[in-house]
Amino acid sequence: MKAGPAIREERLHDRLARFARIGATARGGVNRQALTEGDREARALLAELGRTRGFAPRQDAAANLFLRREGRDPSLPPLMLGSHLDTQPTGGRFDGALGVLAALEVLEALEDAGVETPRAVELACWTNEEGSRFAPGAMGSQAFAAGALAPEWLEARSPDGARLADELDGTLRALPGVPIARLGTPLAAYLELHIEQGPVLERENIPVGVVTGIQGTVWLEVVIEGRAAHAGTTPLAFRRDPMVAAGAILHTLHEGIMPGDDDARFTVGRIDAYPGSVNAIPERVTFSVDLRHPDAETLGELERRVRAVCRREAERAGCALTLRPLVHMPPVAFPAAMVELVEAGARRAGLASRRLVSGAFHDALYLASRAPAAMIFCPCRDGVSHNEAEDVEPRFVAAGATALLEAATGFLRSSAPAAA
Repeated sequence: MKAGPAIREERLHDRLARFARIGATARGGVNRQALTEGDREARALLAELGRTRGFAPRQDAAANLFLRREGRDPSLPPLMLGSHLDTQPTGGRFDGALGVLAALEVLEALEDAGVETPRAVELACWTNEEGSRFAPGAMGSQAFAAGALAPEWLEARSPDGARLADELDGTLRALPGVPIARLGTPLAAYLELHIEQGPVLERENIPVGVVTGIQGTVWLEVVIEGRAAHAGTTPLAFRRDPMVAAGAILHTLHEGIMPGDDDARFTVGRIDAYPGSVNAIPERVTFSVDLRHPDAETLGELERRVRAVCRREAERAGCALTLRPLVHMPPVAFPAAMVELVEAGARRAGLASRRLVSGAFHDALYLASRAPAAMIFCPCRDGVSHNEAEDVEPRFVAAGATALLEAATGFLRSSAPAAA
């Protein structure tokens, strides 16, 4: 391989600004939810940019979009770089988009330098990573890893009533002439750049985070059913109040999980009382539980604790309890060789780095079941993400993209077939 590929910072910054205008919000963020017209516009722009440089586009049944820069031996599985373009309803300009556009920049840097790689390098833009419009999140990468879309996903409905199968079909048809390939093609390895979505790197002024793995996640839906009654006329002894049970559960778990374990995460992000009248004891309270931990055994213990506390407090309040599992994702550790590959790339570029575990799940979680995978983090301002105020300093954008390029070229060198 010839030496010399380099990131063009101005081109990357211009691309980030251009994509941020698709779905731009009044407060400086982006609303480009999965499989909407905005998402389709962004995909079309990505395909156009790829075609302009000679990178062959394709898509699959999950509407994942790929751009391929061919290598010397087309029969070898490609090195894949990717992330996502969909956002939260009030999302930022960098979550996902930075990884996709930095991957495009890597392909262009190789092209600019006239580098012949031993195998193809592909960009992947994964469908519905955020899961804000259709559940589950990371749908595209899950389907790619499994080789199929789960049939129940196709009947999922968005809050506006759209059916996933219809939105997938419309999204695929929005790119006429782009061939549709089968799900789950072979890979040599996968690399993903993402903003940290936390404060560690910025606080320590370290430009490159070397992600060693992704912590496990358990989501539960907790439903507590009591008896609706008049708020003003029902004495305490006659109440079966699910809100009393919910309050006790939340207090106990908030006090008992995170304070005793710096690696544990416990969040209740959604709560609903039915019928929701100010002067009625609710009949039913429903809330979500999000549990995370990098150790699988500890995560299991935390789930058992949550279930036990819910049962105890529901019984005390005279209420019925239903616990429904929504998501169970075991922790994933990236291969040591891939972690060291990223560290070596950062050293070659003169960039300081540190290791850390990802608290959020990413598409790399699922790609790791198909090929050796690794992730690179770059700092985001104040650790803020999933927020219109999300921001990344230009120097950190450049550092993250450079680390991705160095890791990619390092892998390509190490995986080149021996000369005959």
